[in-house]
Amino acid sequence: MASIKDIAKRAGVSISTVSYALNGNPKVTEETRKKVLSIAKALHYVPNAAARSLKKRETKIMGAFLTSLEGAFYGELLQGMKEELGKKGYDLVICSGTQSHRLLTEGLLDGAIILDRFFTDEELLLHAERGHKLVVLDRELRHPHIVQVLLDNKAGATFAIEHLIARGHRKIYIVTGPEGSFDAMQRLQAARQAVERNGTVACEELQGNFDQPSGFRAAERIIADYDGPVGVFCMNDEMAIGMYRALANTPYRVGEHVHIVGFDHIDIAEYVQPQLASVDYSERQWGAVAAEQLVKLIAEDGEADHERIYVKLVDGGSVGEASTQAENAG
Repeated sequence: MASIKDIAKRAGVSISTVSYALNGNPKVTEETRKKVLSIAKALHYVPNAAARSLKKRETKIMGAFLTSLEGAFYGELLQGMKEELGKKGYDLVICSGTQSHRLLTEGLLDGAIILDRFFTDEELLLHAERGHKLVVLDRELRHPHIVQVLLDNKAGATFAIEHLIARGHRKIYIVTGPEGSFDAMQRLQAARQAVERNGTVACEELQGNFDQPSGFRAAERIIADYDGPVGVFCMNDEMAIGMYRALANTPYRVGEHVHIVGFDHIDIAEYVQPQLASVDYSERQWGAVAAEQLVKLIAEDGEADHERIYVKLVDGGSVGEASTQAENAG
């Protein structure tokens, strides 16, 4: 069996550099990390801790790896995971940050659910090659040890754009998500296609980051350029709430001058005035389905399946005014 020393010799680097690269430590460059991971894969390297764990015992612990813990989105998702895993006798550990990736590398988890864009595809495929069982919520990967449980992002974004167009808007802003986000890229692709199919709608994209401050900044830009009623698709509700806050102290009213559609339908979306139109799905169901498939994946005779979480559009308030204003402007 290959060792860290073998990898270091092949790569022409120190043993500590190999260790940093395998554990995702930022002390090494991306180029070095990729080189080390490639050699580790070629040599079929398995860390000793992982090998002992895989051969001798179960930990009865699953990991949920998240890019961030900010915002109202994660609570229901994690609760769905926790409840489903609890039924099967597993505990759940919440992990965030590249240092936490070592929990998977060292075999301290029986399996993991990934919603963490700081994991590269190459990294996850290498873990799968080592025998680790993974459910991914934020990318498409093909491997016998990986199952995908994905949102129907494209349908949701299409619903949002068509909702705005149907209400007469001829100018639409799209507030995007963070660079590198799988969900954001899928939503943006579908939103662009929906605009292109219409042919008569002017569209402008504003950079967002799935948080309230970026929604606030996008609203400031819209206000600065305002020349008539507009529709806005915020790619998540956190940005939409930030936009509501930015507009609150201006002459421009949500549902009349600016009609906003969000994505995720978080609880607070039902309490803002007017109520936020949003693409809805069950975060708790998403988490539960991911956990269910992970348990199936690690069972010796389990047959896990790729799953898709379907979405719908929940209408907001005061849409009639927005539609009338937009039609008059056209």
